[in-house]
Amino acid sequence: MSAASASSPQPPEAIRGTLIPVLPDDLAVQCIALLPRAAHPTLALVSRALHGLLCLHPEPLLAARRRLGRSDPHIVISVRPPYSASPRFFLLLPHPGWPPLPLPSPPIPVSSSSAVAVNGHRLYLVGGSVAGIPASSVQILDTRTRSWSIGPRLSSPREFAAAAVLPGLLFVAGGCVPSSPFWAEALDLASPHARWSPVPSPDHLREKWMHGCVSLAGKVLAVADRGGLVYDPAAPPGEAWAPVSPVLDMGWKGRAAVVGGILYSYDYMGQVKGYDPDTDTWNTVEGLEKELPRFLCGATLANVGGLLYLIWEGKWKGKSSKGEGKVKDMVVIEWATIEVTRVEEGRLSGKVISRDTAVFTDMPGGSAITHCISLDL
Repeated sequence: MSAASASSPQPPEAIRGTLIPVLPDDLAVQCIALLPRAAHPTLALVSRALHGLLCLHPEPLLAARRRLGRSDPHIVISVRPPYSASPRFFLLLPHPGWPPLPLPSPPIPVSSSSAVAVNGHRLYLVGGSVAGIPASSVQILDTRTRSWSIGPRLSSPREFAAAAVLPGLLFVAGGCVPSSPFWAEALDLASPHARWSPVPSPDHLREKWMHGCVSLAGKVLAVADRGGLVYDPAAPPGEAWAPVSPVLDMGWKGRAAVVGGILYSYDYMGQVKGYDPDTDTWNTVEGLEKELPRFLCGATLANVGGLLYLIWEGKWKGKSSKGEGKVKDMVVIEWATIEVTRVEEGRLSGKVISRDTAVFTDMPGGSAITHCISLDL
């Protein structure tokens, strides 16, 4: 027997792939799709072909993950260092043990007064301020490729605006000069060459600076410094805008999230509460008192895969490397996964099903959470 025939058989060139050499590329994509997203940054360093699939042209991989039901919920969080105007962005996989993945900084270093909204795998960073001047920039983060691009400029510069994604549209309102004809405007997300179009709004509702915004039951709800607003795109133009219910307005304290048709926020006593739009009532989420700290400030909420995530700024409990017993200067973000169920008479019962901590070793102490939003990848 010759040496050539005794050697291991090689796969034919017709089926030899560039991703995993012993497999055709279509089968290799199926295998890679089974891996968690948290493994992708390391895998992308193995070869140019894998880097191209994971970072440059991930569409076949994302399609395979959807078919296999392997999409993972992720959290995009921004943290603003002290004495810095521009926050830094990170991608968190909300499974215990996975470290935060740093994302590139936005090309325009806007302040934390910008608004964020998500459409699919894209995050829109809207407005903000540059050197204290309201900005008209729209910056788009593609979380698949972890890269930024610049979108169509706003018609009105704005900061502390409300931003939300409606079917096919990016909607923004407030945070600009009340007399602007573009106090509220919308962008058609389906058209690559779209420009912002004005959304008619009554003059007497315009003197608002928004502090929180959600989409609930097809409507945009925003909490503001002088009473919240609701915008219903399905209503006739003369009825599209209205103040939110006084009950909702009194209980909504900024950062909030909608899970299962309930809007969740926390009050000045640090209690997590849920607002039911059907009954116009707030109910405290019971069962969390002994498992979570009080959140008077510095906490935010998100809907991650249908579960309520509570995310807050924690404290480092380790010691310095010199053994002097001093608290190490770094940023710690903690979160809890909460499963909320409705019980009798509209009451809400919560159960913490997991907790985790992420340590940001290259962020200075005193940094604060500025944005938090979830998406599936």
